Amino acid sequence: MGEMNSEFEYKADVVVIGAGNAAMCAAIAAKENGAKTIVLEKAPEKEKGGNTTYTHGSIRFAYNNNQEIQQIIPDIDAEDLKISDFGSYSEEQYYDDLCRMTDYKTDATLASLLTGNSYETMKWLTTHNVRFIPIYGRQAFKVNGIFKFWGGMVLEAVGGGQGLVETLHQEAKNNGISILYETMAVELIHTDEGIAGVVIKEKGKTKRIQAKSVVIASGGFHANVEMRTRYLGPKWDLVHTRGSKYNTGEGIQMALDIGALPAGNWSQAHSVTGDRYLPDFEEGFQKLSYPFGIIVNSEGKRFVDEGADFRNYTYAKYGKMILEQTNNCAWQIFDAKVSPFLREEYKGRKVTKVKAHSLEELADKIGEIEKQSFLKEIQAYNNSIDESVPFNPTIKDGRKTQDLAVPKSNWANKIDTAPFEAYAVTCGITFTYGGVKINEDAQVQSILYEGINGLYAAGEVVGGLFYKNYPGGAGLMAGSVFGKIAGENAARSALNRPESTVQAL
Repeated sequence: MGEMNSEFEYKADVVVIGAGNAAMCAAIAAKENGAKTIVLEKAPEKEKGGNTTYTHGSIRFAYNNNQEIQQIIPDIDAEDLKISDFGSYSEEQYYDDLCRMTDYKTDATLASLLTGNSYETMKWLTTHNVRFIPIYGRQAFKVNGIFKFWGGMVLEAVGGGQGLVETLHQEAKNNGISILYETMAVELIHTDEGIAGVVIKEKGKTKRIQAKSVVIASGGFHANVEMRTRYLGPKWDLVHTRGSKYNTGEGIQMALDIGALPAGNWSQAHSVTGDRYLPDFEEGFQKLSYPFGIIVNSEGKRFVDEGADFRNYTYAKYGKMILEQTNNCAWQIFDAKVSPFLREEYKGRKVTKVKAHSLEELADKIGEIEKQSFLKEIQAYNNSIDESVPFNPTIKDGRKTQDLAVPKSNWANKIDTAPFEAYAVTCGITFTYGGVKINEDAQVQSILYEGINGLYAAGEVVGGLFYKNYPGGAGLMAGSVFGKIAGENAARSALNRPESTVQAL
Protein backbone atom coordinates (compact mmCIF):
# COMPACT_ATOMS: atom_id res chain seq x y z
CA MET A 1 0.00 0.00 0.00
CA GLY A 2 3.00 2.33 0.31
CA GLU A 3 2.26 5.68 1.93
CA MET A 4 -1.50 5.05 1.77
CA ASN A 5 -1.18 2.34 4.41
CA SER A 6 -1.96 4.82 7.19
CA GLU A 7 -5.54 5.00 5.92
CA PHE A 8 -6.19 1.43 7.00
CA GLU A 9 -6.11 0.76 10.74
CA TYR A 10 -6.50 -3.00 10.17
CA LYS A 11 -5.65 -5.47 7.45
CA ALA A 12 -7.12 -8.94 6.92
CA ASP A 13 -7.74 -11.51 4.21
CA VAL A 14 -11.35 -12.02 5.32
CA VAL A 15 -13.64 -9.80 7.38
CA VAL A 16 -16.82 -11.34 8.79
CA ILE A 17 -19.65 -8.94 9.66
CA GLY A 18 -21.69 -10.36 12.55
CA ALA A 19 -20.84 -12.80 15.34
CA GLY A 20 -23.68 -15.33 15.62
CA ASN A 21 -23.67 -18.95 14.47
CA ALA A 22 -23.42 -18.24 10.71
CA ALA A 23 -20.72 -15.60 11.18
CA MET A 24 -18.58 -17.68 13.52
CA CYS A 25 -18.85 -20.76 11.27
CA ALA A 26 -17.68 -18.52 8.40
CA ALA A 27 -14.79 -17.11 10.44
CA ILE A 28 -13.63 -20.55 11.64
CA ALA A 29 -13.88 -22.01 8.12
CA ALA A 30 -11.97 -19.04 6.65
CA LYS A 31 -9.16 -19.41 9.22
CA GLU A 32 -9.10 -23.18 8.68
CA ASN A 33 -8.48 -22.44 4.99
CA GLY A 34 -5.49 -20.22 5.73
CA ALA A 35 -7.02 -16.72 5.79
CA LYS A 36 -6.21 -14.04 8.36
CA THR A 37 -9.71 -13.31 9.69
CA ILE A 38 -11.33 -10.47 11.66
CA VAL A 39 -14.89 -10.64 13.05
CA LEU A 40 -16.97 -7.48 13.64
CA GLU A 41 -19.62 -7.62 16.39
CA LYS A 42 -21.81 -4.55 16.76
CA ALA A 43 -22.99 -5.57 20.25
CA PRO A 44 -20.98 -5.40 23.48
CA GLU A 45 -19.27 -8.70 24.31
CA LYS A 46 -21.88 -9.70 26.90
CA GLU A 47 -24.68 -9.40 24.31
CA LYS A 48 -22.78 -11.03 21.45
CA GLY A 49 -24.12 -13.62 19.04
CA GLY A 50 -27.17 -12.06 17.43
CA ASN A 51 -30.27 -14.23 17.18
CA THR A 52 -28.33 -17.43 17.86
CA THR A 53 -28.12 -16.49 21.54
CA TYR A 54 -31.93 -16.39 21.73
CA THR A 55 -32.55 -19.85 20.27
CA HIS A 56 -32.88 -23.11 22.18
CA GLY A 57 -29.94 -24.31 20.09
CA SER A 58 -32.14 -26.93 18.37
CA ILE A 59 -30.75 -27.83 14.98
CA ARG A 60 -32.37 -29.82 12.15
CA PHE A 61 -30.21 -32.15 10.08
CA ALA A 62 -30.62 -35.31 8.01
CA TYR A 63 -29.57 -38.66 9.52
CA ASN A 64 -30.36 -42.32 8.90
CA ASN A 65 -30.34 -44.07 12.27
CA ASN A 66 -29.29 -44.12 15.94
CA GLN A 67 -25.68 -44.94 14.92
CA GLU A 68 -25.35 -41.70 12.95
CA ILE A 69 -26.71 -39.76 15.93
CA GLN A 70 -24.11 -41.52 18.10
CA GLN A 71 -21.34 -40.17 15.83
CA ILE A 72 -22.53 -36.63 16.60
CA ILE A 73 -22.91 -37.28 20.34
CA PRO A 74 -20.23 -39.95 21.06
CA ASP A 75 -20.36 -39.38 24.81
CA ILE A 76 -24.06 -40.27 25.13
CA ASP A 77 -24.61 -42.63 28.03
CA ALA A 78 -25.21 -46.24 26.91
CA GLU A 79 -28.34 -46.41 29.11
CA ASP A 80 -29.71 -43.23 27.54
CA LEU A 81 -29.08 -44.66 24.08
CA LYS A 82 -31.04 -47.81 24.96
CA ILE A 83 -34.16 -45.82 25.83
CA SER A 84 -33.92 -43.42 22.87
CA ASP A 85 -35.52 -44.06 19.51
CA PHE A 86 -34.27 -41.27 17.23
CA GLY A 87 -35.87 -42.81 14.17
CA SER A 88 -34.48 -41.35 10.94
CA TYR A 89 -34.82 -38.15 8.94
CA SER A 90 -33.56 -38.50 5.38
CA GLU A 91 -32.23 -35.74 3.12
CA GLU A 92 -35.31 -36.31 0.96
CA GLN A 93 -37.66 -35.79 3.93
CA TYR A 94 -35.78 -32.64 4.91
CA TYR A 95 -35.92 -31.31 1.35
CA ASP A 96 -39.63 -32.18 1.09
CA ASP A 97 -40.35 -30.44 4.40
CA LEU A 98 -38.56 -27.31 3.16
CA CYS A 99 -40.53 -27.35 -0.08
CA ARG A 100 -43.86 -28.05 1.64
CA MET A 101 -43.38 -25.38 4.32
CA THR A 102 -42.49 -22.72 1.72
CA ASP A 103 -45.24 -23.59 -0.80
CA TYR A 104 -42.48 -24.87 -3.13
CA LYS A 105 -40.97 -21.39 -3.46
CA THR A 106 -37.65 -22.23 -1.77
CA ASP A 107 -34.56 -21.82 -3.95
CA ALA A 108 -33.89 -25.42 -5.08
CA THR A 109 -30.09 -24.94 -5.15
CA LEU A 110 -29.93 -23.52 -1.63
CA ALA A 111 -32.41 -26.08 -0.28
CA SER A 112 -30.33 -28.95 -1.75
CA LEU A 113 -27.14 -27.54 -0.26
CA LEU A 114 -28.77 -27.14 3.15
CA THR A 115 -30.22 -30.63 3.32
CA GLY A 116 -27.33 -32.40 1.55
CA ASN A 117 -24.59 -30.79 3.67
CA SER A 118 -26.43 -30.85 7.00
CA TYR A 119 -25.00 -34.07 8.46
CA GLU A 120 -21.40 -33.41 7.38
CA THR A 121 -21.65 -29.88 8.77
CA MET A 122 -22.86 -31.27 12.12
CA LYS A 123 -19.77 -33.52 12.19
CA TRP A 124 -17.59 -30.50 11.29
CA LEU A 125 -19.08 -28.51 14.19
CA THR A 126 -18.18 -31.32 16.60
CA THR A 127 -14.54 -31.12 15.42
CA HIS A 128 -14.66 -27.50 16.61
CA ASN A 129 -15.73 -28.47 20.13
CA VAL A 130 -19.46 -27.86 19.67
CA ARG A 131 -21.32 -30.46 21.71
CA PHE A 132 -24.91 -31.60 21.25
CA ILE A 133 -27.43 -33.44 23.42
CA PRO A 134 -30.80 -35.07 22.68
CA ILE A 135 -33.85 -32.81 23.12
CA TYR A 136 -35.67 -35.09 25.56
CA GLY A 137 -37.76 -32.26 27.00
CA ARG A 138 -39.30 -30.62 23.95
CA GLN A 139 -38.98 -33.08 21.06
CA ALA A 140 -39.69 -36.48 22.62
CA PHE A 141 -42.46 -38.21 24.54
CA LYS A 142 -41.97 -41.38 26.57
CA VAL A 143 -43.92 -44.31 25.12
CA ASN A 144 -43.58 -47.71 26.84
CA GLY A 145 -40.37 -46.59 28.52
CA ILE A 146 -38.74 -45.41 25.26
CA PHE A 147 -38.23 -41.75 24.32
CA LYS A 148 -39.69 -41.39 20.83
CA PHE A 149 -38.50 -38.31 18.97
CA TRP A 150 -40.83 -36.53 16.58
CA GLY A 151 -40.87 -33.81 13.94
CA GLY A 152 -37.40 -34.44 12.44
CA MET A 153 -35.44 -32.56 15.11
CA VAL A 154 -33.55 -34.48 17.78
CA LEU A 155 -30.46 -32.58 19.01
CA GLU A 156 -29.65 -29.21 20.51
CA ALA A 157 -26.38 -27.50 21.37
CA VAL A 158 -25.20 -27.90 24.96
CA GLY A 159 -26.15 -24.70 26.78
CA GLY A 160 -28.68 -23.81 24.06
CA GLY A 161 -28.04 -20.93 21.67
CA GLN A 162 -25.93 -19.13 24.24
CA GLY A 163 -23.76 -22.21 24.75
CA LEU A 164 -23.29 -22.51 20.99
CA VAL A 165 -22.21 -18.87 20.71
CA GLU A 166 -19.77 -19.18 23.65
CA THR A 167 -18.21 -22.33 22.16
CA LEU A 168 -17.80 -20.83 18.68
CA HIS A 169 -16.30 -17.60 20.07
CA GLN A 170 -13.87 -19.56 22.24
CA GLU A 171 -12.89 -21.74 19.28
CA ALA A 172 -12.34 -18.64 17.13
CA LYS A 173 -10.11 -17.02 19.75
CA ASN A 174 -8.15 -20.26 20.23
CA ASN A 175 -7.53 -20.28 16.48
CA GLY A 176 -6.20 -16.72 16.37
CA ILE A 177 -9.26 -15.01 14.94
CA SER A 178 -9.63 -11.37 16.10
CA ILE A 179 -13.11 -10.42 17.31
CA LEU A 180 -13.83 -6.70 17.63
CA TYR A 181 -16.81 -6.03 19.94
CA GLU A 182 -18.86 -2.81 19.88
CA THR A 183 -17.66 -2.50 16.29
CA MET A 184 -20.16 -1.88 13.57
CA ALA A 185 -19.62 -2.22 9.84
CA VAL A 186 -20.81 1.00 8.20
CA GLU A 187 -19.94 0.62 4.52
CA LEU A 188 -18.34 -1.85 2.11
CA ILE A 189 -15.30 -0.43 0.33
CA HIS A 190 -15.38 -1.72 -3.21
CA THR A 191 -13.87 -0.96 -6.61
CA ASP A 192 -14.50 -2.23 -10.12
CA GLU A 193 -12.34 -5.23 -9.14
CA GLY A 194 -14.54 -6.10 -6.17
CA ILE A 195 -14.43 -5.81 -2.38
CA ALA A 196 -11.44 -3.92 -0.97
CA GLY A 197 -12.40 -3.47 2.68
CA VAL A 198 -14.90 -2.21 5.23
CA VAL A 199 -15.52 1.14 6.89
CA ILE A 200 -16.25 0.50 10.57
CA LYS A 201 -17.15 2.35 13.74
CA GLU A 202 -15.11 0.83 16.56
CA LYS A 203 -16.51 2.09 19.89
CA GLY A 204 -17.74 5.19 18.03
CA LYS A 205 -14.50 5.86 16.10
CA THR A 206 -14.56 5.62 12.29
CA LYS A 207 -11.79 3.34 10.94
CA ARG A 208 -11.07 1.26 7.88
CA ILE A 209 -10.12 -2.38 7.42
CA GLN A 210 -8.39 -3.50 4.24
CA ALA A 211 -9.73 -6.89 3.16
CA LYS A 212 -9.85 -9.06 0.06
CA SER A 213 -13.09 -10.81 1.03
CA VAL A 214 -16.05 -9.97 3.23
CA VAL A 215 -18.70 -12.33 4.59
CA ILE A 216 -21.90 -10.58 5.65
CA ALA A 217 -23.61 -12.63 8.38
CA SER A 218 -25.24 -9.90 10.43
CA GLY A 219 -28.84 -11.15 10.52
CA GLY A 220 -32.05 -9.77 9.09
CA PHE A 221 -34.06 -6.68 10.02
CA HIS A 222 -36.60 -7.98 12.56
CA ALA A 223 -35.52 -5.43 15.20
CA ASN A 224 -35.80 -2.44 12.85
CA VAL A 225 -39.33 -1.04 13.21
CA GLU A 226 -39.01 1.17 10.13
CA MET A 227 -37.80 -1.60 7.80
CA ARG A 228 -40.31 -4.02 9.28
CA THR A 229 -43.22 -1.71 8.51
CA ARG A 230 -41.84 -0.76 5.10
CA TYR A 231 -41.44 -4.36 3.93
CA LEU A 232 -43.85 -6.45 6.01
CA GLY A 233 -46.62 -3.85 6.03
CA PRO A 234 -49.15 -2.28 8.45
CA LYS A 235 -49.30 -3.59 12.06
CA TRP A 236 -45.77 -5.01 11.95
CA ASP A 237 -44.57 -1.98 13.92
CA LEU A 238 -46.79 -3.26 16.76
CA VAL A 239 -45.52 -6.82 17.06
CA HIS A 240 -43.47 -8.11 19.95
CA THR A 241 -39.78 -8.15 19.00
CA ARG A 242 -37.97 -11.35 19.92
CA GLY A 243 -34.33 -12.20 19.44
CA SER A 244 -31.43 -9.77 19.23
CA LYS A 245 -32.15 -6.04 19.32
CA TYR A 246 -29.03 -5.56 17.17
CA ASN A 247 -30.50 -7.26 14.08
CA THR A 248 -31.50 -4.06 12.32
CA GLY A 249 -30.64 -4.86 8.73
CA GLU A 250 -27.55 -2.74 7.97
CA GLY A 251 -25.67 -5.72 6.55
CA ILE A 252 -28.36 -6.26 3.94
CA GLN A 253 -28.50 -2.52 3.22
CA MET A 254 -24.71 -2.28 2.75
CA ALA A 255 -24.83 -5.06 0.18
CA LEU A 256 -27.79 -3.49 -1.64
CA ASP A 257 -25.92 -0.16 -1.69
CA ILE A 258 -23.17 -1.67 -3.84
CA GLY A 259 -25.57 -3.40 -6.22
CA ALA A 260 -26.42 -6.73 -4.57
CA LEU A 261 -29.54 -8.47 -5.84
CA PRO A 262 -32.41 -8.70 -3.33
CA ALA A 263 -33.97 -12.18 -3.03
CA GLY A 264 -36.57 -14.08 -1.06
CA ASN A 265 -39.73 -13.27 0.85
CA TRP A 266 -39.41 -9.62 1.92
CA SER A 267 -43.06 -9.27 2.96
CA GLN A 268 -43.14 -12.14 5.45
CA ALA A 269 -41.22 -13.24 8.52
CA HIS A 270 -40.84 -15.92 11.16
CA SER A 271 -43.72 -14.87 13.41
CA VAL A 272 -44.59 -16.93 16.45
CA THR A 273 -47.40 -16.99 18.95
CA GLY A 274 -46.33 -15.79 22.38
CA ASP A 275 -47.20 -13.97 25.57
CA ARG A 276 -49.30 -10.85 24.96
CA TYR A 277 -47.77 -8.64 27.65
CA LEU A 278 -44.16 -9.74 28.02
CA PRO A 279 -41.70 -6.89 27.19
CA ASP A 280 -39.62 -7.00 23.97
CA PHE A 281 -36.43 -9.09 23.86
CA GLU A 282 -37.44 -11.00 27.01
CA GLU A 283 -36.89 -14.76 27.41
CA GLY A 284 -39.92 -17.06 27.62
CA PHE A 285 -42.14 -15.26 25.10
CA GLN A 286 -43.10 -18.27 22.96
CA LYS A 287 -46.19 -20.30 23.79
CA LEU A 288 -46.01 -23.33 21.53
CA SER A 289 -48.14 -26.10 23.04
CA TYR A 290 -51.23 -24.99 21.07
CA PRO A 291 -51.50 -28.32 19.13
CA PHE A 292 -52.91 -29.82 22.36
CA GLY A 293 -55.57 -27.14 22.91
CA ILE A 294 -57.46 -24.56 20.88
CA ILE A 295 -56.82 -20.90 19.99
CA VAL A 296 -59.75 -18.44 20.03
CA ASN A 297 -60.00 -14.73 19.17
CA SER A 298 -61.94 -11.91 20.90
CA GLU A 299 -65.11 -13.07 19.11
CA GLY A 300 -64.67 -16.43 20.87
CA LYS A 301 -64.01 -18.18 17.54
CA ARG A 302 -61.27 -20.57 16.44
CA PHE A 303 -59.40 -19.37 13.33
CA VAL A 304 -56.51 -21.83 12.75
CA ASP A 305 -56.14 -25.59 12.56
CA GLU A 306 -54.09 -26.01 15.75
CA GLY A 307 -53.35 -29.64 14.84
CA ALA A 308 -52.47 -29.13 11.16
CA ASP A 309 -48.95 -30.45 11.78
CA PHE A 310 -46.29 -30.78 14.47
CA ARG A 311 -45.68 -27.34 15.97
CA ASN A 312 -42.16 -27.35 14.39
CA TYR A 313 -43.95 -26.90 11.08
CA THR A 314 -46.63 -24.35 12.02
CA TYR A 315 -45.26 -22.13 14.81
CA ALA A 316 -43.39 -19.72 12.50
CA LYS A 317 -46.58 -18.71 10.65
CA TYR A 318 -49.34 -18.71 13.29
CA GLY A 319 -48.14 -15.45 14.87
CA LYS A 320 -49.06 -13.60 11.68
CA MET A 321 -52.56 -15.11 11.82
CA ILE A 322 -52.99 -13.79 15.38
CA LEU A 323 -51.82 -10.34 14.20
CA GLU A 324 -54.79 -10.33 11.80
CA GLN A 325 -57.35 -10.83 14.65
CA THR A 326 -59.18 -8.06 16.57
CA ASN A 327 -56.72 -6.22 18.86
CA ASN A 328 -53.93 -8.42 17.42
CA CYS A 329 -54.45 -11.01 20.13
CA ALA A 330 -55.94 -14.41 20.95
CA TRP A 331 -56.20 -16.96 23.77
CA GLN A 332 -54.88 -20.51 23.95
CA ILE A 333 -57.31 -22.72 25.89
CA PHE A 334 -56.39 -25.98 27.65
CA ASP A 335 -58.08 -28.27 30.14
CA ALA A 336 -56.65 -30.44 32.91
CA LYS A 337 -56.26 -33.50 30.62
CA VAL A 338 -53.61 -31.82 28.46
CA SER A 339 -51.99 -29.42 30.93
CA PRO A 340 -49.25 -32.02 31.73
CA PHE A 341 -48.16 -31.74 28.06
CA LEU A 342 -47.55 -27.98 28.23
CA ARG A 343 -43.98 -26.86 27.63
CA GLU A 344 -41.75 -25.26 30.26
CA GLU A 345 -42.50 -21.71 29.01
CA TYR A 346 -46.10 -21.95 30.33
CA LYS A 347 -44.89 -22.19 33.93
CA GLY A 348 -43.11 -18.84 34.45
CA ARG A 349 -44.31 -16.22 36.93
CA LYS A 350 -44.66 -13.53 34.25
CA VAL A 351 -46.97 -15.60 32.03
CA THR A 352 -50.30 -13.90 31.17
CA LYS A 353 -52.84 -16.58 32.11
CA VAL A 354 -56.15 -17.16 33.88
CA LYS A 355 -57.40 -20.35 35.50
CA ALA A 356 -61.00 -21.30 36.31
CA HIS A 357 -63.19 -24.21 37.41
CA SER A 358 -65.78 -23.70 34.68
CA LEU A 359 -65.71 -22.41 31.10
CA GLU A 360 -68.16 -19.65 32.07
CA GLU A 361 -65.81 -18.46 34.80
CA LEU A 362 -62.87 -18.71 32.37
CA ALA A 363 -64.65 -16.42 29.88
CA ASP A 364 -65.44 -13.94 32.68
CA LYS A 365 -61.81 -13.93 33.82
CA ILE A 366 -60.53 -13.39 30.26
CA GLY A 367 -62.88 -10.42 30.14
CA GLU A 368 -62.23 -9.41 26.54
CA ILE A 369 -64.04 -12.27 24.87
CA GLU A 370 -67.64 -12.70 23.63
CA LYS A 371 -68.76 -15.17 26.29
CA GLN A 372 -71.78 -16.82 24.64
CA SER A 373 -70.01 -17.16 21.32
CA PHE A 374 -66.99 -18.69 23.12
CA LEU A 375 -69.14 -21.25 25.00
CA LYS A 376 -70.99 -22.19 21.81
CA GLU A 377 -67.66 -22.58 19.95
CA ILE A 378 -66.29 -24.96 22.58
CA GLN A 379 -69.51 -26.98 22.63
CA ALA A 380 -69.44 -27.35 18.82
CA TYR A 381 -65.75 -28.27 18.98
CA ASN A 382 -66.31 -30.89 21.71
CA ASN A 383 -69.25 -32.44 19.84
CA SER A 384 -67.27 -32.77 16.61
CA ILE A 385 -64.38 -34.93 17.87
CA ASP A 386 -64.08 -38.53 16.75
CA GLU A 387 -63.01 -40.12 20.05
CA SER A 388 -62.65 -43.60 18.55
CA VAL A 389 -59.17 -42.54 17.34
CA PRO A 390 -56.61 -42.75 20.20
CA PHE A 391 -54.71 -39.60 21.22
CA ASN A 392 -50.95 -39.93 20.57
CA PRO A 393 -48.70 -36.85 20.92
CA THR A 394 -45.67 -38.53 19.25
CA ILE A 395 -47.28 -38.89 15.80
CA LYS A 396 -49.84 -37.07 13.70
CA ASP A 397 -52.56 -39.22 15.27
CA GLY A 398 -55.47 -38.31 12.96
CA ARG A 399 -57.72 -37.67 15.98
CA LYS A 400 -59.71 -34.89 14.35
CA THR A 401 -62.89 -32.86 14.31
CA GLN A 402 -65.67 -33.37 11.79
CA ASP A 403 -67.88 -30.85 9.99
CA LEU A 404 -66.33 -27.71 11.49
CA ALA A 405 -65.64 -24.61 9.38
CA VAL A 406 -62.11 -24.56 10.89
CA PRO A 407 -61.00 -28.17 11.35
CA LYS A 408 -58.54 -29.55 13.87
CA SER A 409 -56.67 -32.35 12.06
CA ASN A 410 -54.75 -34.04 14.89
CA TRP A 411 -54.64 -34.23 18.71
CA ALA A 412 -58.27 -33.09 19.16
CA ASN A 413 -59.39 -33.58 22.78
CA LYS A 414 -62.63 -32.38 24.32
CA ILE A 415 -62.19 -29.36 26.57
CA ASP A 416 -64.30 -30.68 29.45
CA THR A 417 -62.09 -31.32 32.49
CA ALA A 418 -61.54 -28.60 35.12
CA PRO A 419 -59.47 -26.66 35.90
CA PHE A 420 -59.39 -24.77 32.59
CA GLU A 421 -56.54 -22.44 31.57
CA ALA A 422 -56.37 -19.55 29.08
CA TYR A 423 -53.12 -17.92 27.96
CA ALA A 424 -53.22 -14.46 26.32
CA VAL A 425 -51.06 -14.48 23.17
CA THR A 426 -50.02 -12.14 20.40
CA CYS A 427 -47.61 -12.12 17.46
CA GLY A 428 -43.86 -12.00 17.94
CA ILE A 429 -41.27 -11.59 15.18
CA THR A 430 -38.10 -13.72 15.36
CA PHE A 431 -36.39 -13.15 12.03
CA THR A 432 -37.09 -11.89 8.51
CA TYR A 433 -36.98 -13.93 5.29
CA GLY A 434 -35.92 -11.29 2.75
CA GLY A 435 -32.24 -10.76 1.97
CA VAL A 436 -29.60 -10.93 -0.75
CA LYS A 437 -29.17 -13.56 -3.42
CA ILE A 438 -26.22 -15.96 -3.18
CA ASN A 439 -25.02 -18.78 -5.43
CA GLU A 440 -23.84 -22.27 -4.41
CA ASP A 441 -20.48 -20.80 -3.26
CA ALA A 442 -22.40 -18.38 -0.96
CA GLN A 443 -21.12 -15.54 -3.16
CA VAL A 444 -23.45 -12.53 -3.27
CA GLN A 445 -24.97 -11.91 -6.69
CA SER A 446 -25.33 -8.48 -8.27
CA ILE A 447 -28.36 -6.93 -9.96
CA LEU A 448 -26.65 -7.98 -13.20
CA TYR A 449 -26.89 -11.61 -11.98
CA GLU A 450 -23.12 -11.90 -11.67
CA GLY A 451 -21.03 -12.65 -8.58
CA ILE A 452 -19.70 -9.63 -6.65
CA ASN A 453 -15.98 -10.32 -6.38
CA GLY A 454 -14.96 -10.97 -2.77
CA LEU A 455 -18.48 -10.66 -1.24
CA TYR A 456 -20.15 -13.61 0.50
CA ALA A 457 -23.18 -13.99 2.78
CA ALA A 458 -24.69 -16.49 5.22
CA GLY A 459 -27.48 -16.75 7.78
CA GLU A 460 -30.53 -14.48 7.87
CA VAL A 461 -28.88 -11.99 5.48
CA VAL A 462 -29.55 -14.53 2.70
CA GLY A 463 -32.90 -14.47 0.94
CA GLY A 464 -34.55 -17.28 -1.00
CA LEU A 465 -34.50 -20.21 1.43
CA PHE A 466 -37.59 -19.57 3.58
CA TYR A 467 -40.97 -18.28 2.36
CA LYS A 468 -44.04 -17.79 4.58
CA ASN A 469 -42.88 -20.55 6.93
CA TYR A 470 -39.97 -22.82 7.76
CA PRO A 471 -39.21 -26.10 9.57
CA GLY A 472 -37.97 -25.44 13.13
CA GLY A 473 -34.20 -25.79 13.54
CA ALA A 474 -33.52 -25.19 9.83
CA GLY A 475 -32.42 -21.60 10.48
CA LEU A 476 -29.47 -22.60 12.69
CA MET A 477 -28.54 -25.38 10.29
CA ALA A 478 -28.63 -22.97 7.34
CA GLY A 479 -26.37 -20.59 9.29
CA SER A 480 -23.83 -23.36 9.88
CA VAL A 481 -23.97 -24.84 6.36
CA PHE A 482 -23.77 -21.55 4.46
CA GLY A 483 -21.43 -19.99 7.03
CA LYS A 484 -18.96 -22.81 6.43
CA ILE A 485 -19.36 -22.55 2.63
CA ALA A 486 -19.02 -18.74 2.74
CA GLY A 487 -15.90 -18.89 4.93
CA GLU A 488 -14.17 -21.48 2.75
CA ASN A 489 -14.87 -19.59 -0.46
CA ALA A 490 -14.05 -16.19 1.03
CA ALA A 491 -10.66 -17.57 2.10
CA ARG A 492 -9.98 -19.12 -1.31
CA SER A 493 -10.98 -15.94 -3.11
CA ALA A 494 -8.86 -13.76 -0.77
CA LEU A 495 -5.77 -15.92 -1.06
CA ASN A 496 -6.04 -16.02 -4.86
CA ARG A 497 -6.68 -12.30 -5.35
CA PRO A 498 -3.61 -10.21 -6.21
CA GLU A 499 -2.79 -7.47 -3.69
CA SER A 500 -3.12 -4.82 -6.40
CA THR A 501 -6.90 -5.34 -6.66
CA VAL A 502 -7.40 -4.04 -3.11
CA GLN A 503 -4.71 -1.37 -3.17
CA ALA A 504 -6.01 0.96 -5.85
CA LEU A 505 -7.90 3.20 -3.48
